[in-house]
Amino acid sequence: MQIFGAIAAILGGLSVAGGAFASHALQGQLSERAIAVFGTGIRYQMYHALALLVIALLLGQDKVATAWLTAAGWLLVAGVVLFSGSLYLISLAGMKAVGPVTPLGGVALIAGWACLAIAALRTP
Repeated sequence: MQIFGAIAAILGGLSVAGGAFASHALQGQLSERAIAVFGTGIRYQMYHALALLVIALLLGQDKVATAWLTAAGWLLVAGVVLFSGSLYLISLAGMKAVGPVTPLGGVALIAGWACLAIAALRTP
């Protein structure tokens, strides 16, 4: 529970910092397309930081499907790193070669949500 709560807080804080960075430092430095790609990474990172926080809170409850919640948490962490991370590299460094990593991150995010759904269905 503690690790997911800590990771959620870090991802959330970095999302806010990244959003501020994009709106102040990146304007005029990157194309509108690159800023939009960066913004997508920031949004998905924040959405999944919040989902990870919920998972952390649920893991502190009795009678929850712990294994499924734990799997969901790690899949969301991996998904954020792969999905948002690849978008940051594409937008900031122009590393288009990492483009194929983005869908893998998306699959990990979807799998995380699926595990969360299973955990909900298996929790009495």
